[in-house]
Amino acid sequence: MLPSPAPDALAHSQRVTAHLQALIREAGGWIPFARFMEAALYAPGLGYYAAGAMKFGAAGDFVTAPELTPLFGRTLAHAIAPVLANSPEGDKPRGDILELGAGSGKLALDVLGELERLDALPARYAILEVSADLRARQQARIAQERPDLARRVAWLDALPAAFEGVILGNEVFDALPVDVVHWTTSGPQAHGVVEQGEGFAWQDRPIDDPALRARAATLDLAPGYLSEIGLAADHLIAALAHSLQRGLILLIDYGFSAAEYYHPQRHMGTLRAHYRHHALDDPFYLPGLCDLTAHVDFSALARAGTEAGLDLAGYASQANFLLNAGLTELLMQTPPTDAAAFLPQSNAVQRLVSPAEMGDLFKVIALTKGEFPQLAGFARGDRRHTL
Repeated sequence: MLPSPAPDALAHSQRVTAHLQALIREAGGWIPFARFMEAALYAPGLGYYAAGAMKFGAAGDFVTAPELTPLFGRTLAHAIAPVLANSPEGDKPRGDILELGAGSGKLALDVLGELERLDALPARYAILEVSADLRARQQARIAQERPDLARRVAWLDALPAAFEGVILGNEVFDALPVDVVHWTTSGPQAHGVVEQGEGFAWQDRPIDDPALRARAATLDLAPGYLSEIGLAADHLIAALAHSLQRGLILLIDYGFSAAEYYHPQRHMGTLRAHYRHHALDDPFYLPGLCDLTAHVDFSALARAGTEAGLDLAGYASQANFLLNAGLTELLMQTPPTDAAAFLPQSNAVQRLVSPAEMGDLFKVIALTKGEFPQLAGFARGDRRHTL
């Protein structure tokens, strides 16, 4: 039994539903799923990420790694510190950090706090946040918890024209709109959305987007196969590559290489709705109250990055990356004899690295521009050969 929404939340979902139905009518009765997903998540004042509901933690719909333990952000700080300090001129100021979609602000706090301990603080920690609600929450949290570091944090409305340093993205690409494609005996079809009663239903149409049609044609999938293609992810990688003059793009998310993503056994795709810690197969359930996500095709990210002039510097499971970057050593800074402090952190670390939890499903990919030493996080278990 799913938790029932409060009356005000249900009324909000009904407003989002009406907005989505209006979009369908304006488009002639059908829209591609990417358009539906974009509006359901990001429509100003209505979408899941644009409205004011709690999203992270026990009171929200899902828990991210930074919410589990500060050790996640602290380990990332150790992983990126050498990149921030590296400069061909030697005396050049440290690079900056740009975080994409900073969630609750917890990752920024943990990364900055550890970089401070390492005497490796960047001059600026920029956050690109499309949600006004989340931006306000981040600003309030950082100002309250670390007012001494708040002056280093700046919020951006768009990617900078030129950036040097580290671009971080934790669970960002899974929330980008995706097209759903249905492979049929007549070839790939766009699996889009129509109105049905008070809600929505799926309906196939010929693919009219040349880029989507070309990508679908490269996948030799059997009739009946359903899956996602993330053109928005390609566009974002290209934009990041254009902005980055020198530095590292480090992305952490759940997903697979293309061979795993489009495996015959994954014939119903990866699209899910997340509601109050439940994963649902119905993306039309309570629009505006559910997070819509699809797993990330890391082969596509790697290809988009190299085509945009970036170097693929590493690809590994989250477990391998964090362990290589010093997660265990940071955990052991809390004495195991202090059970009250150690056990919660140990349990959180287990969730981060266990193959049955986040350890193998989540991956880390690194794309660079410029020359850098090998990143410690990929010292063992680098899977670049699988992409």
